[in-house]
Amino acid sequence: MAAAPIDSLITTPSEAASATSTLLAALRDPAIYPHAVERIEVLETHISWVILTGLYAYKIRKPVNLEFLDFRTLESRRHDCEEELRLNRRLSPALYAGVAPITGDPAHPEFNGGGPVIEYAVKMREFPQQALASRLLDSSALNATHFDALAKRLAAFHLEAGIAATGCPYGSPESVLGPVRDSFDQIGRLLPDGADQVRLAELRAWTEREYHALWSHFRVRQAQGNVRECHGDLHLENIVMLDGALIPFDCIEFSPAMRWIDVMSDVAFLFMDLTHHGRTDFAYRFLNAYLDASGDYAGLAVLRFYRVYRAMVRAKISAIRSWQGSGSAKDCKLKATRDYIDLAGRFARDGQAAMVLMHGLSGSGKSQLAQYLSDHLGAVQLRSDRERKRLCGLAPMASSDSPPAAGIYSANLTEATYHRLLDLARLCLVAGHVAVIDATCLKRWQRDLFRREATARGIPFVIVQTTAPEAILRARIAARLAAHDNVSEADQAVLTHQLAQVEALTQEELTLTLPIDTAGGDAVSCAMAALPRVRARLAEEHIKPKPQ
Repeated sequence: MAAAPIDSLITTPSEAASATSTLLAALRDPAIYPHAVERIEVLETHISWVILTGLYAYKIRKPVNLEFLDFRTLESRRHDCEEELRLNRRLSPALYAGVAPITGDPAHPEFNGGGPVIEYAVKMREFPQQALASRLLDSSALNATHFDALAKRLAAFHLEAGIAATGCPYGSPESVLGPVRDSFDQIGRLLPDGADQVRLAELRAWTEREYHALWSHFRVRQAQGNVRECHGDLHLENIVMLDGALIPFDCIEFSPAMRWIDVMSDVAFLFMDLTHHGRTDFAYRFLNAYLDASGDYAGLAVLRFYRVYRAMVRAKISAIRSWQGSGSAKDCKLKATRDYIDLAGRFARDGQAAMVLMHGLSGSGKSQLAQYLSDHLGAVQLRSDRERKRLCGLAPMASSDSPPAAGIYSANLTEATYHRLLDLARLCLVAGHVAVIDATCLKRWQRDLFRREATARGIPFVIVQTTAPEAILRARIAARLAAHDNVSEADQAVLTHQLAQVEALTQEELTLTLPIDTAGGDAVSCAMAALPRVRARLAEEHIKPKPQ
């Protein structure tokens, strides 16, 4: 189909564009600024210019109409600057200094001078561009613990964020679909006809089908308070390393509908972007840390839908920037658009459920191995130690002071914990994820719970058994207790109790088991050696004929 005229999509009043161009040229003069200036550098996004001075950065809106925002009036730009300040101070208060009025005329501007205000800028603490998470990721300066901490920060932020009121349209099934369709519409008008349009139509059809299949989930998510005033634009270029921590900034301020969203849409954006950068391991590490902190495993049902949506959002932005550019820059952005569409297509095709059941005594390295497998298999890790405490209303690092087989480790609570893990595993499997059950599973009935579930679903099932000599187990437990940094409360008495109670794997179970000896090396080396074996076994189980 023929593309709609570009002017119907992206408009900038010619008079405003001319004035802004004059203003930007004038703002390159260091003498204008009320502080020392190290250098002047201007960065451009699809909706703004950012002027870097060394100490502070000044963000000025473009006077554009992009359908999803309209900055053509000075008042609209002022309001947006004030909203950006208010909203971003929730996550990054040290970064946002204020809103700076620019007075005078475009050729001779002043900050906070006399005369009429001609423009507004958000004044921010400047940081080196190399501190952006996207740059740090490319330079291998980030590790898994950075994303653990970011996930915990985001979960706490979501917990404190405002909840969409009952009857509010935000987060309703109807409101969910609108922005998705808008992205497809805008991309369709900006892409050439031919193969691009065919791929776009196929992906749009999948999205519509998935939306209708998830309609009731969207409704329940809204009713249960999962629609909150979120960040809304959580990708790697909107996260910066400050004082040793990854800090989100530059949230969506121009559209309440794009900000009042399901928390899982926020999570999906960063998950998508990490995947786009080739770091699926970090994507799953972030996801697992978020789920562990929030307990929102029910959100897995809508995660794939939102991953596709977020990939299409970035495709839309790249398409807009392609239209705004020329030459090689235009071609580069067009390629980026296609790459994001490809990624969305891969997300739409994802979804091979499987189950990995950990089995081993405390100190055998099963949790470290489970975490590594989850990161690198692309799986959801379900931790018995965490869920047991969640059931009892305890914080992850809180001590229950429970002796073996009593308190939170009583038979009743142990049974409740394993059934809780089974419920969470079902949520993972229905959503098409691999579930890694991180628990000792010392009793046959505990292992049977999960094996029967996998059999009923006809999905691959593998038991990963971690072993080490008792002396090593006790040494590891002692070191772990001394560090005070583990959710597990297992001590020497617990290990003694486990050794007396463990039920050996049956012959049938042994046919499904991969034994991993963790005594001969560090946790990472053992995990790296185990990963290909687990992958191979899951593949074997996947192609194995199922009983009729």
